[in-house]
Amino acid sequence: MKGLKPQFILLLFTFVFLSCTSDDNNSDNNNELTLDYQELLNISYGNDSRQVFDLYLPENRTLTTKVMILVHGGSWVSGDKNDMNDIKDAMRAEYPNIAIVNVNYRLAGSGISPYPMQLNDITAVIEHLETHQNNYTISNDYGFVGVSAGGHLSLLWSYAFDTNNAVEMVCSIVGPTNFTDPNYLNNPLATAALSNFGIAITDTALLEEMSPYHNVTASSPPTILFYGGMDPLVPTSQGVDLDAKLNQLSVPHEFTLYPDEGHGWSGDNLDDSYTKLNAFIATYFE
Repeated sequence: MKGLKPQFILLLFTFVFLSCTSDDNNSDNNNELTLDYQELLNISYGNDSRQVFDLYLPENRTLTTKVMILVHGGSWVSGDKNDMNDIKDAMRAEYPNIAIVNVNYRLAGSGISPYPMQLNDITAVIEHLETHQNNYTISNDYGFVGVSAGGHLSLLWSYAFDTNNAVEMVCSIVGPTNFTDPNYLNNPLATAALSNFGIAITDTALLEEMSPYHNVTASSPPTILFYGGMDPLVPTSQGVDLDAKLNQLSVPHEFTLYPDEGHGWSGDNLDDSYTKLNAFIATYFE
């Protein structure tokens, strides 16, 4: 540099300064680039083949993009995330800015209880999402929609396992809520499903531990419930009693009972369910 003329040094400094400024601007522009829609299927969150989930990431997402988790039913021993595809598609159409996670979980079987195994699987899904939050470009604000056994799991995880208060809303569609309910314990179909837990129905402490009804508190997230009055598997009292307790605790919630429906429905009542769920999401989650 000793032999360089002052004019050349000035030009060199100006070039370096402008280059650095240009790089900074490019960095800012890259941060502002919009992200495309992504569909990532069968993401593994554990060593078991059932421990996978599908992830639907909206375009233009940011680290404030909320995440809705869908949990299928099947009496804790069967079912698949594909069973939730209709709900997933309807939700994507209505709320294109929400990320959707559609989960599989390990199934109960001979000598394998769903509790706490399946709750632990949901925890593992949440931990995976949080570990990869920046990569997926999502927030750690979650909602749940579960059907039947998936409704039970969604409620119980939200009420008892969400230690970080990350769940902003939860929906149960015909999900069991209280395993100490005499109407449930006196229903042969219900107790047959409960037998998948491999516990004695006289073990009241454990039955309460597994029941959303006995775990809900005044700080539980807003809850929306749908039940059928003619359901052969889940007695009406499962929804009615939880509705009463949510009222008692002043937890924001909605409860819909379709008197002539069973363990699921279609037609006008299904449309009504979607309308109410969409309004609930718009109020508490969007």
